[in-house]
Amino acid sequence: MRNVHSISDGHLNTAKLAAALGFAALLVACTLGQQAREPPASYDLGPPRPYSQMNPGIRMALLIPAIVAPTWLDGQGIAYRLNYVDAARLQTYANSRWAATPSALLTQRLRSRSAVASGIVGAGDGARADYALRVELEDFSQSFDALSQSRVAVRVRATLVDLASHTLHAQRTFGVERPAEPNAAGAVRALGEASDALIEELLGWTAHNLKDMAPR
Repeated sequence: MRNVHSISDGHLNTAKLAAALGFAALLVACTLGQQAREPPASYDLGPPRPYSQMNPGIRMALLIPAIVAPTWLDGQGIAYRLNYVDAARLQTYANSRWAATPSALLTQRLRSRSAVASGIVGAGDGARADYALRVELEDFSQSFDALSQSRVAVRVRATLVDLASHTLHAQRTFGVERPAEPNAAGAVRALGEASDALIEELLGWTAHNLKDMAPR
């Protein structure tokens, strides 16, 4: 009888353990389900910042087509790399994202800033422009050099095209880095600051290259 009671107690303990594990799994599933239903935080580049120079001095109509981006930046994920683990592995934050693609956000920012510097012509306006400023986005991401140390980088290649002669007038690559808090919100703030700084450099370069050109 002692052996029978021992075996029965063992079965009882096993049943209790299985029930406890099942309950714990149910709690985890419920928690994950609640997290999955929470929408990710959505970010843009923030409100426009005050400009040190309101008009860089562009005197002619300028066409600014939509900025193009590589496939890895053609989404709404906030991209980051853990350089201290694997710099070649690109990741995105799970619970944070951009309100639009980085190229769309940067296009809107550039056009808005350029509007006080020159006459901006949209691709579908039917208006005539003297030059086109074509911009290709090459980097728009956060990099971690250590667990608590990160920075962001915005890099573009700009091409200034004479639309009358269909010739290349000037071309240059621009890059701006900023330190960032090691999280998604920190990346967003730093990328907004870096974007505005890059746009100022870009418009200054454009004005310099067009300063001796007469409006047509």
